Amino acid sequence: MQKRIRRRYAAERRFKFMGLAAVVLSAGFLAFLLVTMLSNGLAGFSRTEVALPIDFPAAKLDVTAKQLQNRGADLALAGAGLDEVVDKAATAAFGEQGIDIISDRAWTEVREALKSDPTLLSRKARIDVPVSQDVQNALDGGGKPAMRAIVSGMQAKGLFSNKFDFGFLTSADSTDPTNVGIWGALKGSLFTMLVTLLIAFPIGVLSAVYLEEYAPRNRWTDLIEVSINNLAAVPSIIFGLLGLAVFLSFLNLPRSASLVGGLTLALMIMPVIVIASRNAIKAVPPSIRDAALGVGASKVQVIFHHVLPLALPGILTGTIIGMARALGETAPLLMIGMRAFIAQPPEGLTDPATVLPVQIFLWSDQVSRGFVERTSAAIIVLLVFLLAMNALAIYLRNRFETRW
Repeated sequence: MQKRIRRRYAAERRFKFMGLAAVVLSAGFLAFLLVTMLSNGLAGFSRTEVALPIDFPAAKLDVTAKQLQNRGADLALAGAGLDEVVDKAATAAFGEQGIDIISDRAWTEVREALKSDPTLLSRKARIDVPVSQDVQNALDGGGKPAMRAIVSGMQAKGLFSNKFDFGFLTSADSTDPTNVGIWGALKGSLFTMLVTLLIAFPIGVLSAVYLEEYAPRNRWTDLIEVSINNLAAVPSIIFGLLGLAVFLSFLNLPRSASLVGGLTLALMIMPVIVIASRNAIKAVPPSIRDAALGVGASKVQVIFHHVLPLALPGILTGTIIGMARALGETAPLLMIGMRAFIAQPPEGLTDPATVLPVQIFLWSDQVSRGFVERTSAAIIVLLVFLLAMNALAIYLRNRFETRW
């Protein structure tokens, strides 16, 4: 007997050790993922700038300080040839290759500086502008030897500086890695997730209520239940083909729009919400229903006043799982054309848009080295967005949770 007890305790210790090892291994993989993303992606939130001296009185820009304070300041500066003035200033300051040192959007930084301080028109000034990708490659140890020599000399003079790139959070996609931004994809993700939630949540919950509270138990109900369970396991690309056939080919909805993406993802996560909602409704004790019916409540009052509020935490759990899956999906959105190059953030649900996972996929396929850091930075933004969305849903779940 003592021998059997020792073996039983030894087996329990081994089982406990395996459970602890599994937790440590999972935490290790998670830590490795986070460290890798942070080490590669933090640099994507910063940019290298060079101090560009500009003699504005000598440039003779055909614009006045009063015009810079009006709404048409951007048009006035563009018509005055500000981009040419910036190119000439770069050539005068850095030599014949000066244009290759500054970024293509350097003149927009000068434009913003003039709008914020119109007195610059009357004096010389040094304005920090972003460098080109060739210069960035040279700073990272790559690029052409001639450019590395130029950059080395400029570094010795202290002309370069690193700053947080707010443009990465406020701009849309671009072919130049120094000009790309995540705001267009982030806004598209917000619109797409909004459509997905507004379609999938009410339809999924009402379907679960009907199947659990009203539907008769027969072969047709069993067929519907089996179909829902099977739909929850269907590969996501199948829903992309369904969205392509129904929403684009049959209904002629706008291609690459957040509306179509949200409808497609809503079809994909609806079975998950239905299954989770049914289990949550089934978990409500029958005594709650009997007590409500006993005091004269109708069936609808029992469901909406008692059953659904008690089942809401479980329903929200299923919704969290479904929305998290939808946020990370790429295949169905590629099928409906949301992999297009979007240079302007969408203004509405029917405007051309893309989402964060697709944007990350497109950037990871670029050959330019500058997109590597931008891709990792976009992954960090996606993880933060996912954590924020899940945190809100978990708060709501805990807020409505009831223990009995």
